Amino acid sequence: MKRNIFASLIAALMLVVLLPACSGEGGSSEKEQEKLLPIKINGTEIRVGETTVQALLDQGLNVGWVDENYERVDVDPSMELEPNSYYTGGSIRLNDNIFAQISFVTEEESIPLGEAVIARLEFYMHSEDDPAVLSKIEFDGVPVTELTREKAGEMYPDWTGDEVMWLKYGLEYKYDLNFDMTSGQMTKFSVEREYDVDWSGDNS
Repeated sequence: MKRNIFASLIAALMLVVLLPACSGEGGSSEKEQEKLLPIKINGTEIRVGETTVQALLDQGLNVGWVDENYERVDVDPSMELEPNSYYTGGSIRLNDNIFAQISFVTEEESIPLGEAVIARLEFYMHSEDDPAVLSKIEFDGVPVTELTREKAGEMYPDWTGDEVMWLKYGLEYKYDLNFDMTSGQMTKFSVEREYDVDWSGDNS
């Protein structure tokens, strides 16, 4: 009888040890799904949800935004932004035709624009664009000139889409890759992090 009780206790202890290990694996898998995929422009890494406007300026990138007259002007990193707000209309210009559209976000406190974090980045690409410039834009370590629809499917087999788009909408991050149906070449990509803020950029 004592042997049976002892065996039962051992079995129960092993179950207690195994359960945390199993739950740990599940957490790791979920974390892996939410992995942030970085963007690079001219060698400068941009991590959406982490990189600030000032970090881009420090690397010499041409960052501007559309003013009240709908004209593009250089950003003033000292300009005060409202707390808990989402600002659109920003851009990173590589040349007259190639640029990224960016949005930035503030959280609980009012901060200078330079400290605002990049919340969304979107690039459009056209067949007539300079390939030498496009090759300096990277998505997750791969130049956009090489990231075809076929390659995207190989890199991210758990994403969803069709022959012209490949998507991943996670709990925090959204990835949207678009491709030309005939050539398979990338035509657009966007990376976005979710924020619970005022999208108008105006708390008045």
